[in-house]
Amino acid sequence: MDAPLFPLFADLNGRAVLVVGGGAVAGRKVEALLHAGARPRVGAPHLSPALRELAEAGRIDWLPGLFDTRWLAEDVWLVVAATDTATVNQAVARAAEAQRLFVNVVDDAQLSRFHVPAVVERGALQIAISSGGAAPMVARHVRRRLEELFDGAWGQLTALAGRHRPAIRARFPDTAARRRFFDRLLDGPVLELLRRHRPADAESALRQAMADEPPAAAGSVVLVGAGSGDPGLLTLAALRALNQADVILHDRLVSAEVLQLARRDADRIEVGKSARGHSTRQEHIHALMLEHARAGRRVVRLKGGDAFVFGRGGEELQFLRAHGIAYEVVPGITAALACAAHAGIPLTHRDHAQQLRLVTAHCRDSLDTLDWRALAAPRQTLVFYMGVAALARIQARLLEAGLPAATPFALVENGSRPGQRVVSGHLRQLADAATTHAVQSPALLVVGEVAALANELHWYGQAPLPAAPRTSSLSAKTPAATLADAA
Repeated sequence: MDAPLFPLFADLNGRAVLVVGGGAVAGRKVEALLHAGARPRVGAPHLSPALRELAEAGRIDWLPGLFDTRWLAEDVWLVVAATDTATVNQAVARAAEAQRLFVNVVDDAQLSRFHVPAVVERGALQIAISSGGAAPMVARHVRRRLEELFDGAWGQLTALAGRHRPAIRARFPDTAARRRFFDRLLDGPVLELLRRHRPADAESALRQAMADEPPAAAGSVVLVGAGSGDPGLLTLAALRALNQADVILHDRLVSAEVLQLARRDADRIEVGKSARGHSTRQEHIHALMLEHARAGRRVVRLKGGDAFVFGRGGEELQFLRAHGIAYEVVPGITAALACAAHAGIPLTHRDHAQQLRLVTAHCRDSLDTLDWRALAAPRQTLVFYMGVAALARIQARLLEAGLPAATPFALVENGSRPGQRVVSGHLRQLADAATTHAVQSPALLVVGEVAALANELHWYGQAPLPAAPRTSSLSAKTPAATLADAA
């Protein structure tokens, strides 16, 4: 399936649905349709005892015989093909498609135009889980996990909120204010009172929350570290901030998978920086934070890695403090930790490295300010951020400072992401290896004895790629344009 399914809850109350098939599978589909208030019409030569009982009770209409396209009457809304004969199911699917009716063919995702999800139901609250027909057992397993998380009190809470919805909308006509009210409500005592079977007290607590004067809409900014791209590495605090955000100002390298975890109706504004192409000036980012926070919005400044490790987080907090904007910081797993871990590289090791240095190699000026002799000291690990375009210069500076040419290195491209690649070798091979394997940003450079352990301890993705077999002489110059393209 090339595209995901569009999630949809259908109101079938009182509407006709055709089910072709009279066995146990068709019976399960009919039960679900009756639960939704539909009027099932079951077409089949014979009915199972359970379906026959429903027909005799007048709860379903039986259309006896083999499939007939005339069963697809004008008042039919959906079609379910649940026979044990593939050719019949295919005929039903073709006929439904011809009349622009959504059809579900049991155990055939390709022929189906709608899928019946696994459902966790708590009164009016329904959580539907679908694998798009690819792995129904996975969806059922997820449903069992969710059954444990959401008890019956959630259904009562949904009903309570539904009864008071008109009053809540009248009390909080502004959407943002209404959302803040629900955040306070759900974090308050109402749900716990329902769990204690005290519905009257829960309703009183809700009425009191509505009567209380809502706090002024004070804007704020949360600096959130998005990690290296794997959404599984986000902290719980980061997830909470993303779900409370009105506006998200995100870097270019924040992955789509991480952004999908944010509130659907939050405004997303890309403010990324790039060595090539469009970049957002830091002053403009400051202005956007100030504009939205002063408008009473909750702003999430979403940064790749960690905001305080080469992320200009300190500059942004200084700006916010100078303008009286409330802020907080949610740390992220910085690239050095995430990429090294996913490459099987321990950044410290009692046999190899007792120091760790994080270095930015974003531009020539930053390279000129570094103490290269200190960086060339033994028994330490160097991690270079944003250094793909400067690999030839980093290699030359380290060799000139006395770091042995046989010192191991590892380049980790797209660390922790599905496309992760690791290139390993010796320092004398660094620039040539990056060119040979067309290493591109985002990539992290690890230099030191521990980098060799990637060949032994790798566990994520493919095994490390070896450096190019040829080695460059110290006087050889790697074409700057080639390396710049790899940035």
